[in-house]
Amino acid sequence: MKINTAVGAGILVLLLGISAATATEAQARNEPKGQFAAEYGKALPPIGFVQFCARSPDDCKPTGGTPKRLAMSPERWNLLYQVNTYVNGKIAPVSDLDLYGQPEYWAYPSDAGDCEDYLLLKRRYLMRLGFPADTLLITVVLDEKQEGHAVLTVTTGDGDYVLDNRRNEIQRWSDFKYTYLKRQSPRDPRAWVALENDKTETSGFVSGGSTK
Repeated sequence: MKINTAVGAGILVLLLGISAATATEAQARNEPKGQFAAEYGKALPPIGFVQFCARSPDDCKPTGGTPKRLAMSPERWNLLYQVNTYVNGKIAPVSDLDLYGQPEYWAYPSDAGDCEDYLLLKRRYLMRLGFPADTLLITVVLDEKQEGHAVLTVTTGDGDYVLDNRRNEIQRWSDFKYTYLKRQSPRDPRAWVALENDKTETSGFVSGGSTK
């Protein structure tokens, strides 16, 4: 099922049946442990992202404005949960190698894809619902098994929250047992910044190793 540009919040609510109260209550359970992920230097973007931008340059243009953290409301929390849940249920996890015959290929999925494909679709839907592009940042991490993974970070005034294809619940970034490597700069989506600690690898990390 395709969500059109003009779909609006009401249609998504009907599709997913998730109430604003449910989303707000779930968000309220996230106690602050470290509100914002710290940026400390430049990083190289993943090769799959570079190739994606070459194919789809309009999706990688800077907004030209001054980045601001998103002011959240119950309606916006509800939309985040709706989109995260909808895409997680819509897309089947399949590796790039199985789907495209390549070890790393970022694309908007129709019914199957890996972690980067999930987050690209979530980002597209949220932007169509009015979320600013500079608050929706592609983020590369190492998971609990020290395998490459990618998630979507939403930068809000209350902290940085993560949309992950492995779970429907949206949590603060620090609540995940992930090692955060790097993410897009809010000032320029084509530029990437290193995150969190001096162990972060700033080379061209390939994050397509995990699809689940």
